[in-house]
This record gives sequence, C-alpha cells and structure tokens, in this order.
Amino acid sequence: MDMRSADQARTLRLFSLTGLAEARLPVLVAVPHAGRDYPDEVIVNSRVALQVLQKLEDRHVDMLASGAVASGCATLVAHAARAWIDLNRAPGEIDPQMVIDAPRTAFAQPSAKVRGGLGLVPRRLAEHGDLWRRSWSRESIAARISQLHDPYHQALSDALAVLRARFGCALLIDLHSMPPLQPEGAGPPPRFVVGDRYGRSAGARLCDLTMRTLGQRGYDVALNHPYAGGYVLERHGRPARDIHALQLEVDRSLYLDAALDLPGQGIVAVRETVAQLIETLADDLLRGVGNIAIAAE
Repeated sequence: MDMRSADQARTLRLFSLTGLAEARLPVLVAVPHAGRDYPDEVIVNSRVALQVLQKLEDRHVDMLASGAVASGCATLVAHAARAWIDLNRAPGEIDPQMVIDAPRTAFAQPSAKVRGGLGLVPRRLAEHGDLWRRSWSRESIAARISQLHDPYHQALSDALAVLRARFGCALLIDLHSMPPLQPEGAGPPPRFVVGDRYGRSAGARLCDLTMRTLGQRGYDVALNHPYAGGYVLERHGRPARDIHALQLEVDRSLYLDAALDLPGQGIVAVRETVAQLIETLADDLLRGVGNIAIAAE
C-alpha cells in the first residue's frame, strides 16, 4: 500500500458523529459533501486552483445542521473534502481514467455520474476541465475507501441502528446544497429539492410531509428532479424496516453570500427551517410507531 496515502488518510479529520447518545429524536442528519480538509496530495496534484476544487463542496451546508443537535437529533458530518473522495458514490464507481495504468475493463460499467467526471474520485468539472495533473495509484484510492468511505458508511449504518432500536424507527436526512436552478416553464425554480429514490428510500407519507412543510414556509419545492438521491439513500434507506432516508438539496443562494462562498444573512432562516422540518418529521414518525404499538395491543 502507498504508505503516504494511508498516513494522510489517518491524519485527516475524517468525520464527526455528534449527539447520538443524547438524541431525543429518531433522526440522523448526515452531511457528506461539505468537507473542507484538503490533504497535501490533493493540492500537489491539482492542475486547478483550490477555489475550483471548492466548487465540488456543498459549501458550508454543514452549518445548516448546527440547529439539529439543539432540536435533539444526531449529526454525522464529513470533514475530508469531496475532491479526495465522494461519500455519495458506491466504492465501485471509479473512473478508469483516474487510475494509473488501469484497463477500461478493470471496473464495472460506469454510471452517468462517472461518465460525467463525478465518480468516487472526481475527475473533472464541466466549466474547468480535468482537475488533476496525473492519475492516482490504485493503492491511493484503496486507502481512501478503507480509511474514510467504509468507516463513514459503517458509522452511518450503526447510528441508524441505534436510533431504530431506541425509538422503533429512524430517519436519515442526507443534507446537500445545490447551485441556483434555472426555471423550467412558467413557474419559479425550486429552492429545495427532496429526493427519495423515486419512492424507494422513504415512506410516501414522510416525503409528502417534507414537501408540504417546506411549502408552508414559503419555498418552492421539487421532488426527485433534478436530484433523486444517490448511493447514501440507496444503501441506507430501508422503509420496510422503519429506516427511512431522504435527500434534501438546498439552494445555496438562500444561505450564502452573493458570491456563493461565505455564510450570508439568510443562514439563520434556513437553519430554522431545517430544524423545524426535522421536528415535524420526527413527530410524525413517532406518532406512527405509537399507533402501531396501540394496534398491536
């Protein structure tokens, strides 16, 4: 194994799990794309400025989760940058062009995300082209998977299991942010997009309640378009076992400054909206568990 890559993976702040022991709600807010820690290997190999790599981030969306712990739920926040590894991709979603001397048959048929340059290790951004001076060794990518991707998803799975055992149900909110969308048709563009993998990762009632709650706060909301959720929801959403998973995409212009770089004046209102949404969904989940228990009696 490339020892330098393994050492860097160990010394990075990988992720933080907060509030699980004292959680009063059956909700885990996970933030996989807001990491701002860039290992030296990324900086040295980058052919673009750091500001370009930062475009991969869900910039400061972790700050929207800060009210979640106060509301009584747990949070799982990744600190390593998405340029290092994308935690919302399957371990096999590797672009052969990203691996030194890899035959194109070495990996599974690439998904649309991989073909677009946004696989497990991002390769390019449309407006900036290729990101790296050279491809990565297999050992480097394997170290990222074993030192960050696997532990992150194990921590996520374990936390949901703890909540499910404690409350009889669990809800994962996979929190992301998106650039402002362009209008489609006569109506305004959505400011929030809710994803449930087209009904596969969460119960329909929870999804409908999410849409309704955000709409009542005055936001235009879309379902599964253009973001339906990725590997996180596919792996962890198990509504038949009372473990639900929703992806929540937030328009960055709602909570960042005009340059979409630093927290802006709107961050307080959006943070309050996220906190209220969590409490509303948790209350509905717990009432459902109570109704099931009463029916069983």
